[in-house]
Parts: sequence; structure tokens; C-alpha cells
Amino acid sequence: MLSRIGRRPVPIPDGVKVEIKEETIVVQGPKGRLEKPRPPLVEIKIEGNEIKVLPAEVQKRLARKVKAFHGLARALINNWVTGVTKGFTKSLDIVGLGYRAELKGDTLVLNLGYSHPIEFKLPQGVTAKVQKGAGDVQFQILLEGIDKELVGQTAANIRKLRPPEPYKGKGIRYTGEKILRKAGKGGKK
Repeated sequence: MLSRIGRRPVPIPDGVKVEIKEETIVVQGPKGRLEKPRPPLVEIKIEGNEIKVLPAEVQKRLARKVKAFHGLARALINNWVTGVTKGFTKSLDIVGLGYRAELKGDTLVLNLGYSHPIEFKLPQGVTAKVQKGAGDVQFQILLEGIDKELVGQTAANIRKLRPPEPYKGKGIRYTGEKILRKAGKGGKK
């Protein structure tokens, strides 16, 4: 039995080179180069301009785990190929009076209502742009990179510095994220 996601081959676009090594997979494209550890419990083959992920032959007791890794491995490889061709972006909104963001080199300086500004050093492989927001959004931070996992983790780490609070919605949130709002003391009657 195969994973439905894992069954689909990953197309290799023009200008992308994929090299399967003993322990790693190297994907090179117009946006950069990614070298990642090879996913376990699967066999990876390049046939023409497609990457095929096949489940490894193992004992019956590991069959469920192999099926899960089959789909995961295919999704990861697809993300690596997409990353080196198109890249990934994640957008954050800063909401709150007096909250601001500024980019100094590869350091994001955030004023989030604390007694001191927070300096967040961006990891290598992630770039940021800061722009003025519209409406109740004071600033918008746009993170870009070729590694989806790294871009998402960086966005989560920035959001963790001041998560949105449920009463006024102030804080850092993902663009488009809906904050469940609570009624204040005046809401009880």
C-alpha cells in the first residue's frame, strides 16, 4: 500500500540539478543550493526529469511508519525543488500603537511595548523587508528564503516575541490570521 502523496513524482524544472548522495540530497537551482539529509525508510530515484519516491521494503510491523515517511519524503523533496526555483515568503503584521519594526543589516529591531527594543538576528538564508502597514497594521515584515522550514521557523520565532493578545488584538500575527477576540469587563451584563 502506498501513500497517495508519495505516489506522485516530483517534476524537475529546467535549470534545477538534483544529486542523490549516500546521506544527503543536493538540490541546485536559480535561487540557490540546498543540501538536506536523506529521509529514512524510502528509496529515491531520478528517472528522466522526475524524482520518484518509493517505500523501502521492511517488516510488516513498520509498514505504517513507512507509509507516513513515503508521503513526508515526497513533500519535503517537492519543497526543496520549489524553494530553489521560486522561493518561499511568509508575511507578519505588527498591530499596536507605538509598535514598530526596522531593519539594520541582517538584524530586525522591534519596538513592541517593552522597556527596551528587541534585536532579532535573521538566520543565514532568510532575508526580510519591512514596510508600513495599512489600517490597524503599523508595520509589515516580509520574510523570504529558499528553505520553507527555515522561513516558517523564523516567522514563528518573531511572532513568539509578542503574540497577539485576545482583547485588542495587539502583537505580531501572520498576515490573514484571525485572532479570536474576547469581550472585556464591560461585555458582561
